[in-house]
Amino acid sequence: MASPNVYSVLVVLFLTCGAVMATKENDQIIKENNCETKMGLPCVLEDFTSIFNIGSIPNKCCGELVVLGKVCHSPFVKRTLENPLFKDLNPATIIAKSI
Repeated sequence: MASPNVYSVLVVLFLTCGAVMATKENDQIIKENNCETKMGLPCVLEDFTSIFNIGSIPNKCCGELVVLGKVCHSPFVKRTLENPLFKDLNPATIIAKSI
């Protein structure tokens, strides 16, 4: 029977591989759907500030966000939450605000 240390190593490997796959999956979705070209920079900044800080999305930017669609929006939020700069943010709160 395997020791608890072996199980610990396997769990760490599984979690690490899952995180790497999630990052690649988000990047692939963003690239395949040309997500980075569907929204203007001013609206990206407005939306980002509204989701990750405090504020509301202006109507013009709300329209661009709707055109962006969930297929692009979700991977963008997930990829941002994987960034070490945002490690102190509460992912549940950010995901709720992004919806």
